[in-house]
Amino acid sequence: MKKFIIWGVVTIGAVVLIMWKLNANKKANEAKTAFVKESNTGAIPVLIQKVSRNDFSQGFLANGNFAPIRELSYMAEAAGRITRLLVDEGSVVTQGQAIAYIDGQIVNTDLESAKANLAQLKVDKERYESAFQTGGVTQKQMDDARLQYDIAKTRYEAAGRRVSDTYVKAPISGVINKKYIEQGAYLSIGNKMFDIVDVSRLKLAVAVPEGQVVELKKGQRVKVTSTVFPETSYDGTITFIAAKGDNSLNYPVEMEVSNVAGKPLKAGMYGTAHFESPESAQTIFVARTAFVGGVNSNEVYVMEGNVAKIRKVVAGRIIGDQVEIREGLNEGDTVITSGQINLSEGATVVVQSAKK
Repeated sequence: MKKFIIWGVVTIGAVVLIMWKLNANKKANEAKTAFVKESNTGAIPVLIQKVSRNDFSQGFLANGNFAPIRELSYMAEAAGRITRLLVDEGSVVTQGQAIAYIDGQIVNTDLESAKANLAQLKVDKERYESAFQTGGVTQKQMDDARLQYDIAKTRYEAAGRRVSDTYVKAPISGVINKKYIEQGAYLSIGNKMFDIVDVSRLKLAVAVPEGQVVELKKGQRVKVTSTVFPETSYDGTITFIAAKGDNSLNYPVEMEVSNVAGKPLKAGMYGTAHFESPESAQTIFVARTAFVGGVNSNEVYVMEGNVAKIRKVVAGRIIGDQVEIREGLNEGDTVITSGQINLSEGATVVVQSAKK
């Protein structure tokens, strides 16, 4: 008895399943029939976009890092022991300020010797020139005396330069960022002594895409901000625009930025340049999907009445899913944004509601 009940339940379930399947097939066939009827009318369903001009700001942002307006590593120009060290790391120096002294006893002696030799040869030169006037010496003797004097003068000037090099002076104004020497140390020519950076002004280097770099000019004013002092704006001026871009078609752009008292930026900090346009341009943008085969084709379908017509356009900037149209479309045109795969020139179309 129990076995008959089980078989009965299974049979009823099978019947219910068969009826459900038959009903589902009927609905699918009805949908296909409706689609065929619609296709037989010759109208291809599409989605459209009405073309209009809208305000579009030309402004954009670019990020980079601040660098000193000037920086250099100072190398020793004279050999000797450091007798006095007048600055430390962090010291502010001005151009021409003495920052260290090197023992100059030997070079001072050389200078005095060269000076005395020059004085003696000057007397000899004048004596030979006087004697030449009376025929007491030959032309060659007088020329030799003049040559010896000129050589001695050059040696004296070189000795004076070596003495001057023992007085180490700051070549630029700035801050001693790194000190590599200590008082009493012995220097050889070419030893690194200091790193000096000038942060009274800074440089901000950024990379700008090709579509936007053409709008920039040297001397253009730029607002600059930093995450360190987000409430403060700094004045920048474009000083360099690269003539060649990188492999990503980005162009290096540098601007000089003035520091603000009380909120000084430092080299290496992160900065943002705000490139702003004084006016917003009236620009046409269409959906990226409107292009036949991709943006590079520069072709879209325009709906004229209920007919699709191919239209050549000139595409510009791509911003998100929107593409700027520089030429080829007018305000009020109707662009087909979906369904182009089924279209050909002159095909009849019908506008469908966008899926929600």
